[in-house]
Amino acid sequence: MSDPVADTPVRAGSDEEARDTTKVRGPSRVSGGLAAGVERIHTVIQDDHRVIAQILARRMAHIIRERAAQGRHAVIGLATGSTPIGVYRELIRLHREEGLSFANVISFNLDEYYPMAPDSLHSYHRYMWENLFDHIDIDPSNVHIPAGSAARDQVGAICSRYESAIAEAGGIDFQILGIGQTGHIGFNEPGSGMDSRTRLVTLDTVTRRDAAADFFGEDNVPREALTMGVATILEAREIALIAGGEHKAAIVRRAVEGEMDPQVAATFLQLHPNTTFYLDNSAAAALTRVATPWLLDEVEWTPELTVRAVAWLSRQAGTGILKLTLRDYAEHRLSSLVAQHGSPGAVNGFVFNSLGARIRGRSRLPRSSRIIVFSPHPDDDVISMGGILRKLVLNENEITVAYMTSGNIAVFDHDVRRYVDFLDRLGREGQLPLAETTRLCATVRDFLSGKQPGEVDIVEIQDIKRVIRESEAVSGIEVMGLSAANARFLNLPFYQTGQVRKDPIGPEDVAIVEALLLELRPDLIFVAGDLSDPHGTHRMCKEAVDIALANVAPIGGSPDTIRGARAEATPHTIPRPEVWLYRGAWQEWPITEATWLVTMSQEELRLKIQAIFKHQSQKDSAPFPGLDDREFWQRVEARNEDTATALDALGLAEYFAMEAYVVV
Repeated sequence: MSDPVADTPVRAGSDEEARDTTKVRGPSRVSGGLAAGVERIHTVIQDDHRVIAQILARRMAHIIRERAAQGRHAVIGLATGSTPIGVYRELIRLHREEGLSFANVISFNLDEYYPMAPDSLHSYHRYMWENLFDHIDIDPSNVHIPAGSAARDQVGAICSRYESAIAEAGGIDFQILGIGQTGHIGFNEPGSGMDSRTRLVTLDTVTRRDAAADFFGEDNVPREALTMGVATILEAREIALIAGGEHKAAIVRRAVEGEMDPQVAATFLQLHPNTTFYLDNSAAAALTRVATPWLLDEVEWTPELTVRAVAWLSRQAGTGILKLTLRDYAEHRLSSLVAQHGSPGAVNGFVFNSLGARIRGRSRLPRSSRIIVFSPHPDDDVISMGGILRKLVLNENEITVAYMTSGNIAVFDHDVRRYVDFLDRLGREGQLPLAETTRLCATVRDFLSGKQPGEVDIVEIQDIKRVIRESEAVSGIEVMGLSAANARFLNLPFYQTGQVRKDPIGPEDVAIVEALLLELRPDLIFVAGDLSDPHGTHRMCKEAVDIALANVAPIGGSPDTIRGARAEATPHTIPRPEVWLYRGAWQEWPITEATWLVTMSQEELRLKIQAIFKHQSQKDSAPFPGLDDREFWQRVEARNEDTATALDALGLAEYFAMEAYVVV
C-alpha cells in the first residue's frame, strides 16, 4: 500500500542511536501524517518477522555496546512466549558471529506463573535459559526472573525486592513487550491500575484459555502469576511491543487508537514518550490506516483498494453494490472514487464484475493437472479445502496430499489408552504376537500412569499418536474419493519435539519438501496461508514450502509457460507451480482479498463435514481448540456459509457455501 522505505527505528535518545537501527532495511509502514492523529502510539508495520527481530536485536545491541563504552550496565526488560523468540535468536547470532558481549547486561523478566518450579517445562525461568541465556555470556547473577516457586507468605517481600533490584540497577533501559488478547502487558490483566507494581495477580479466563495449548489443557494452566506492574513497565526508558497475527488485530487497534482504559492495560502505553509497536500486516489489519485509509487522507485508488472500499461502503449503507448512490459515496467520504470512475454506476459495475469473476465452480477449476496439497496437520486438508478437493478429484487431477507434520501432540492420552486396550485384546485372543503386544501395552500404561501435564511422551506413545492421526487422515481423504496411495506423510523434523513449542525450520525440513516437489513436479500446489494459527505450525510449514520453492522452482511465468518449460527443467529444478493459499480452522479469507471463491452445494458441504468426522481424535473436544468452543466441523460449516452470505449481501449471486483462496 506504500513504497518500500527504510525501517523507521525505535525512537531513541540521540541521532547516533537512531542511525544505528537503520542498518537493517526492508519494507515498512510507519505511523505519520493524518494516521498519527488517530494512532496514539508510534507504530511500525513490517510483515517480515525476521526484519522486526533484526531491528530490535540491533537496537538492544547498540544500547549494550554504548553502556559498555561508558562503563555502565545495560538493563534490559525481557518477555517470553513465541513473540520475542526471533529477537532472542538474533541476539544469539550477534553474540556468536559479531562478538556482542552480554557481560555488562542486567536482565529483568516481566513475569512468571505461580506456583511454578524453575525447572518445569512451563516455567519462564526455563524458557529464558533455553532460548537465550544458555547461549550468551551473561553473568547468571545479573539475571532476574520473578520467583514462581516462592512460598506464598514470601511473595509480597519478593515482589518488593524485585522492584528494589530494578531501581538499584538504575531502571530499565529497553523493555520488550507482547500483548495478550485481553490487552494485558506482562500479566497486567483487565482492571490493573496505572500505579500498579510487581505483584501476584489472578489470571483472566481468556488469558488462561490462550495458554491452554502450552499446558495441554486449560485445567493445567496456573490461576495466578507474578508480574511487573504497569507503573514499573512505564518507567522503562524505551519500550518496544511486538504483535503478530490477525487474532491480535482487534486488541492492537484498541491499544493504539482507543481511549486509555484500566480494562486494557496496553492503552496506558499511550502515556509513554518512547514506545513503538512493531506489527505484522495481520496484527495491523484493523488499524484505520490499513482497514479504511480513505477515511484519513487521499489514497491511490488501485483496483484492489477500490474493491475493498466499495464492499465496505455496501456494508455501511446496508444495500447491494449495484444500488449504491452518489449520496452513499459522499456521506462516507468516497466521492473521489466516483470522480475517478465518472459515475456511481461505473464504479459499482467495476466492483460487482470484479467480485463476480472470482466465483469458481467445478467447470472453472483445473483438470488433468498434477497437484500437491500441503497440509500442516493431518486434518487441515479436509477442514480447509474439502470442497475444492472433491471437485479436483472429479476433474481427474493427479492429487497428492502431503501431511507435513504428524500432529501427534494433539491426541489425548485417553485415546492412546483405548487403542492400547484394543491391541491388548487382540494379543490375548491370538490375533497379534502376545509377548510383543503385552510388552508394548505395559510400557505405555506404565508411562501414562505417572505422566505429568505437558510431559513429553515416550517414543512408543508418540508413534501410536502419529499412527492414529495418519489413519484418520487416510479415512478423511477416502471420503473425497482418494486413497492411501494419494497420501504422503512427511513428518518434518522441526515438529518432533514432543512439545507445543517447535524447533525452527531447518535444512532437513526444507530438503524433504524439495524432494517431493522434484519427484512430483506439480502444476499447482495448495499451501496453508493461515495468519493466526495458535501454535504456529502453519506458518512454519509455509516457511518450509517457500524456501523449498525458491530453491527448486526458479522458473516463473503463466501456467501455459510453466507447462511449456517443464521439459527444459533440470533434475534439480522444476518450473514454478501456481500456488493457492487456503486458510486454517479459525478464519476464512475475506471475499475482497480472495482470488477465487469456490462454490459448494449443500450436499458438497455435507460431504466435507463427513470427511472432518473421520478425524475422531479431534472431534467432540480437540486438545487445542483455541478460544472457540465449537467443534471444527461447526466452525467450517459457519465460515463456509458465512462467506456465501457475505457475497449475497453485496448483491451478487446466492450460493449455499463457499471456500476462499488467494493465488500467489
